[in-house]
Amino acid sequence: MLIFWDQRLVFLATPKAGSTAVEVALEPLASVRMQRPAPLKHMSAADYHTTLAPWLSAQAGAPFTTVALMREPIGWLRSWYRFRLRDDFEDPAHPMAGLSFETFAKTYVAQPGLAGIGSQSAHLCDDRGHPLADKIFRYEEIERFVQFLEDRLDCVITLPRVNVPPAVDTQLSPETEAALKEALAADLALYESLA
Repeated sequence: MLIFWDQRLVFLATPKAGSTAVEVALEPLASVRMQRPAPLKHMSAADYHTTLAPWLSAQAGAPFTTVALMREPIGWLRSWYRFRLRDDFEDPAHPMAGLSFETFAKTYVAQPGLAGIGSQSAHLCDDRGHPLADKIFRYEEIERFVQFLEDRLDCVITLPRVNVPPAVDTQLSPETEAALKEALAADLALYESLA
């Protein structure tokens, strides 16, 4: 999470949606960078609105605009898979060793809370599925997000490539992809609603 005090702007970091690159690029401009522990870095929009937003608004005398990125949901799960593989890529005892993306996706469908992955809609919306971030940009259209930030922060921004996971096979059978789309229905609906 990044807080830009003078601009009354908060970047909510959605896990596996480019947040590290944004934070690396913008940290020098931010008033506050919440990096550790992970629950602060990746504070959900709901937690932000119930805890931090009232305090910031009271201190600044005005509300802050919240922005976030969201990744295409199946691509987002692919990113989680590659990230988990990267941790101990060459360790034969690693829990991901020999686990295909097909199996990973089936496990996610059966247990959506798999290893704390959760969902992007749960991170960005309230319990009824209404977005809590003021502006959510598609990760796949990150240039629109960068343009917004450049206008709001009045500077040129170049995002670095960081936290890049290994390239691996992430093909899915049609049956597993259909089941995954059903499991990710709330995320897909939110993603499709983004203008």
